[in-house]
Amino acid sequence: MVRSASLVFLGLIAISTAHAQTMTLSSSSAAYQVTPVFSDVGFFDINIEIDAPLAPGLYVDPAIISVVYQVTGVLTPGTPSGFPAFDLQRNMDGAEFYAQGSSLRFEIAQSAVLDDGVQAAELVGNGIVLTFNAREIDTGRFHPALLQLNANGSGRIQNSDNVPSVNPLVEVDFGEEYITDLAFDPGNTTLITDPAAAPPPGGGGGGGGGASSLLDIAVLMFVAGYAGSKRRRGWQKK
Repeated sequence: MVRSASLVFLGLIAISTAHAQTMTLSSSSAAYQVTPVFSDVGFFDINIEIDAPLAPGLYVDPAIISVVYQVTGVLTPGTPSGFPAFDLQRNMDGAEFYAQGSSLRFEIAQSAVLDDGVQAAELVGNGIVLTFNAREIDTGRFHPALLQLNANGSGRIQNSDNVPSVNPLVEVDFGEEYITDLAFDPGNTTLITDPAAAPPPGGGGGGGGGASSLLDIAVLMFVAGYAGSKRRRGWQKK
């Protein structure tokens, strides 16, 4: 029983310490001090699943599994779209994201400590350290986002330059629909995580998570197996 429990224990430890083969880049308005500059766009949520394990390095248009994002706001009258407000929700795979003219760029420092994800301060650069440009060409949309974060804790989300190659009626330049400035603490703003190390849905952020739970179970199984073996050996001696 001890041997079996030990094998299970070691197997679960191996699972708990394995890293996922993907990483997730997430950014939400809830993580920033938000200051609308033009139009009133105060909510956004961006989630990108990148088809690469979490590791230091330069990522320029990396392979993407999915992009899900939402930007919502009230627009100043007279913008090119003529809309009073908008709620843009996009859900696409990497092929569609890049085919429409979008791009993504960031670099994780070699010195980054990855156990707690990657904070903005662990991205390389003195100026812009992250660019998510959801630019769309010839889709008829005015509001796809351009998010840029700077090393000094400032940033901006605005509409990208969704310049059409066919229909000039939907031409829009950077910030003609909305501009919102962002402020954040680079050392405490987590942008990229390893899904294998993330807490389970509904769980707290206190360092728990699937991996830790597996390790806890393994320890309990090992202890239970060892205790059971001792009881049997003690009974046989009587």
